[in-house]
Amino acid sequence: MGYYDDHSPANQRQKGRRRFVMPTIVGVVLGAVLVLLALPALVQTNILPYNITPNEQQSAEDGGTPTEDPAQTVDLNVTSQITKVVEEVSPAVVGVINLQSQQNFWEQRGDPEQAGAGSGVIYKKEDGTAYVVTNYHVIEGASEIEVVLSDGTRKKAQLVGGDVFTDLAVLKMSSEKVKEVAEFGSSDNLKVGEPAIAIGNPLGLRFAGSVTKGIISGKQRAIPQDFNGDGQKDWQSEVIQTDAAINPGNSGGALINIEGQVIGINSMKIAQSAVEGIGFAIPIETVKPIIAELEQYGQVNRAFIGIEAYSLSQVPTSEWRNTLNLPEGVDGGLYIRSITRMSPADKAGLQPLDVITAIDGEPVEDIIDLRKYLYKQKDPGDELEITYYREGEKNTVTLTLGSQQ
Repeated sequence: MGYYDDHSPANQRQKGRRRFVMPTIVGVVLGAVLVLLALPALVQTNILPYNITPNEQQSAEDGGTPTEDPAQTVDLNVTSQITKVVEEVSPAVVGVINLQSQQNFWEQRGDPEQAGAGSGVIYKKEDGTAYVVTNYHVIEGASEIEVVLSDGTRKKAQLVGGDVFTDLAVLKMSSEKVKEVAEFGSSDNLKVGEPAIAIGNPLGLRFAGSVTKGIISGKQRAIPQDFNGDGQKDWQSEVIQTDAAINPGNSGGALINIEGQVIGINSMKIAQSAVEGIGFAIPIETVKPIIAELEQYGQVNRAFIGIEAYSLSQVPTSEWRNTLNLPEGVDGGLYIRSITRMSPADKAGLQPLDVITAIDGEPVEDIIDLRKYLYKQKDPGDELEITYYREGEKNTVTLTLGSQQ
């Protein structure tokens, strides 16, 4: 009544607890001793993820011989390299607003309205003017352009020039309140797998200054482009592939390396439900000469022939074999659909339905082959040898290239 004897459940639990507590205490003490004994060896081998610096002091017992104090100073480095470079580069990444006038057949109505938004990179300040590189498709069709700085300041910008083939454009504006300018790096020595950081404005200014991180997934990827929407390839862009998230609005923003240098201008992604993490940027080595030419001339001056041509592969073989009267050995090339009057092709005597099979001895299969050779290997004023077939006969003509305006 009111108590328990030695065989009661309560007393048995107390005995059990006493038997459990003593081994626990012994285990804790032994564990602490082992840790203290092992700690110096761990420090010397740099296994620990932080630095431990012992405090030295004079010992009273040994007459002043320095001894290690049991107290340790732990130095944790919490500032990452990525955080540092993002802080440095972000002020040079801006928003670019495409404003277009609303108009009908009779008149233009009201102030221009926002038709789209993207990103840009401030790459130079000179004589009170700041220069911004962005994508051509970001400002295409704009009647006015605004640049939004990282602090929210809006500035009117002028289009210096643009180039549809490289999808690049240069803007200029007052350099007032522009604090940072991005540093260009190199895209020639990139390695697959190295870190890549994208900075821009996905979905416009709603998520301005967003940062995503990934790696370089591939170099010199060839992506076909159709500029006029006719279903035919007009150009083939050579781009950097990355898995750093690039979304609508990131276009024109910066792809940077771990050193904070711009290695590419973000341009596009593959937008399919079954695809994730495949974005593309224009290599900075492609960007540099283009923006220099846009600054100087307002356009990129490229060699010009003056033909509208299509690959034979786009026409059923049964049709062109009979219509063009090509020999059996000829199974590829470009057929001329039309010629611009007074163009180099017109002056050289080329005609519609002629089939071009080689330029300067190099075979051509489609318009991309022709443009890549002209734009990368030739300049306006250079001579070009064209091998072509007319009514089944092989001919060769040399023409002087003009300038594409």
